[in-house]
Amino acid sequence: MKSEITHQEYAAFKTFLQDASGILLGDNKQYLVKSRLRRILEDNQLVSLGELLDRLKRPGRNNLSEVVIDAMTTNETLWFRDNHPFRILQDILLPEFADRKMPQPLRIWSAACSTGQEPYSTAMVIEEYRRLRPGRLRDVKIVATDISKTVLDAARRGEYETIAIGRGLSPERQKQFFTAAANGRWQIKPQIKAMVEYKEINLLERYLLGKFDIAMCRNVLIYFSAEHKRDILTRIHASLNPGGYLILGASESLTGLADLYEMVQCSPGIIYRKK
Repeated sequence: MKSEITHQEYAAFKTFLQDASGILLGDNKQYLVKSRLRRILEDNQLVSLGELLDRLKRPGRNNLSEVVIDAMTTNETLWFRDNHPFRILQDILLPEFADRKMPQPLRIWSAACSTGQEPYSTAMVIEEYRRLRPGRLRDVKIVATDISKTVLDAARRGEYETIAIGRGLSPERQKQFFTAAANGRWQIKPQIKAMVEYKEINLLERYLLGKFDIAMCRNVLIYFSAEHKRDILTRIHASLNPGGYLILGASESLTGLADLYEMVQCSPGIIYRKK
């Protein structure tokens, strides 16, 4: 890739990325684009961002577009990230839904799940709850979604390097829920893996996932415009069962949607209940 990205190239790429994925790339992020797309340009024998954009405009199914979105999607994640949502799940939400004695399964949606740490962390909390309370919450299904096929494939495998395991996962949980695999990697155990179903979706497009009791949409809305945030949160509202809950990231909040959700203080932590 040539050393400089022109203003026109960067503006055009920002438009492409927002139209294709909803991600709103900030100003002066040329260095990020350059570092994440360098390999793609080399593999396709392109020398500039402008040439890549020209290639992306070609008609027909464009697998290159998927590769570019994969590269630009932030996939950094941790086990039990931010901690509070999982404490709230364990201490407040799971007991509430267990007491409801629902005839249908408890359904949880992990949106923008990346390589699986959030949905698998959720499944671990559920399994721990079950072990302490035999017979409770026997039927639970977690649906995890992401726009990136690459990260979904990694999540489905459920196999992680030691360095990734160490990011937020306690030694006790590693021992309980993982087995040693080849090449120093760790494989999540079948009973946790079986609890999660993965699907590829774009949060801005039409999707049919059914109804959920809990939706986790954390640390992803910060990448969208205000208009797209409202659209996504309205779609999530429509996907929640009556009295269902929305869990956002620690730095995210609802604005202008008081007609759809009510705030629930969990001390510490905040979640939102569908009105």
